[in-house]
Amino acid sequence: MAQDDDAQHESEDEFRDMLRNLFAGGGDIDPAKLAGAAGLPSDPASLAAMFGQLQQAMARAGDGIDWGVALKQGEQRAATGQRQLDDDERARYDQALQVATLWLDEVVAVSSLPAPAELLTRRSWVAATMPVWTQLAEPVATSIADALTRTMTEQAPEEMRSMVEGASRMIRGIGGTMFAMQLGQVVGELSTEVVSGGDIGIPLIEDGRAALLPQNVAEFGADLEIPADQVELYLAVRELAHARLFRHARWLRLHFITAITTVAHGIEIDTERLETLAEGFDPSDTEALREAVSSGALLKERSAPQQAALDRIETMLALVEGWVDVVTADATSRLPKAAQVGETIRRRRASGGPAESALATLVGLELRPRRLRDAAELWRQVGAAVGTDARDALWGHPDLLPTAEDLDDPTGLIARLTGTDSLGAVADEEFDQAIEALLRGETPAGPGEDGEEPPAS
Repeated sequence: MAQDDDAQHESEDEFRDMLRNLFAGGGDIDPAKLAGAAGLPSDPASLAAMFGQLQQAMARAGDGIDWGVALKQGEQRAATGQRQLDDDERARYDQALQVATLWLDEVVAVSSLPAPAELLTRRSWVAATMPVWTQLAEPVATSIADALTRTMTEQAPEEMRSMVEGASRMIRGIGGTMFAMQLGQVVGELSTEVVSGGDIGIPLIEDGRAALLPQNVAEFGADLEIPADQVELYLAVRELAHARLFRHARWLRLHFITAITTVAHGIEIDTERLETLAEGFDPSDTEALREAVSSGALLKERSAPQQAALDRIETMLALVEGWVDVVTADATSRLPKAAQVGETIRRRRASGGPAESALATLVGLELRPRRLRDAAELWRQVGAAVGTDARDALWGHPDLLPTAEDLDDPTGLIARLTGTDSLGAVADEEFDQAIEALLRGETPAGPGEDGEEPPAS
């Protein structure tokens, strides 16, 4: 046993020396080009900091992925070009949020937030959201690190294979650290574009917290030819609506994150694709590697259960965003340019961007704009048919929410809610009882249960 340990330490030391020589420019591969292929900064100062972090990862090999690296990378990227909020701007946003609260009270049946909305810098947004990003990314990071270890071991020349096998734990740690660095860069880049805590759709900030990024709001509205105060007020209403919904439906955030991480745990890496890239890797042309990493091409095709789970996540995201769209439009009807701001947000969402790329890389999730339009139309029809209280009470329990089939055709849901569906009298009565219980502040019993919450679908 002692001899095995000595051999492993010797292999790790030898491999560590080889890596240090490579990172110092003594090998055939240019570290700047490798960094560029991974989507990381390639300027000398950033490279020095990055490889310093990698050396720390080597020293701690076997302790798991150091997600502090992701936070450092994200904060460094966010701090570039960041500006602080001045007192006049803060006062203007505080007033906008007060008005937004009053307007929202008129059109929703969900209560106000317990604390005022926060005004965040880009860097503080990274710090506030990174815990959720790392939670979503960890399953994929682990899969990539394991696949990298296997591939390097199998592709190594015969004379180096024992050394690589002995250093497998270190290779795995370095692979995880590289993924964490890339995640930090993605989140840091997102911080320059998101305008609020709920801008991406998934719940990145804990329940009961709303947040705006004034610097990004100003850049969002700069070319719209719309008064800045109208843009600020519209986005304040949207953010408060999003935060209120997740506080009202307390099961929703955990439901989202659990569903996404479950899918991520099932992700497998296409090792054949990884081996092909390793065999034909040209250090002077990293485009193929960059494309494989950024497009998610290294992820295997989804299984049928994974696709079904992703469909459910997509439906849930569409229902959230559709509801927010509808109540925001209702609450901002006094704003002369509200429709133009809303259309700009829809176009921005339809064109994708870093948020969509981040989700696609993590779990292969793409939110189709068509589903968002369908969900918004469903909520409009439901609100017109049964009123605000009954509409918003549907968020009280996952079993009450509209389904993907309801998005295709809301008439069946409306018939059930209004009691005009003669084919489902018993189900309608149970549904009505559940709605009434929610309106009284009670938790409805699941099907065949006595007050126990059914498992999240």
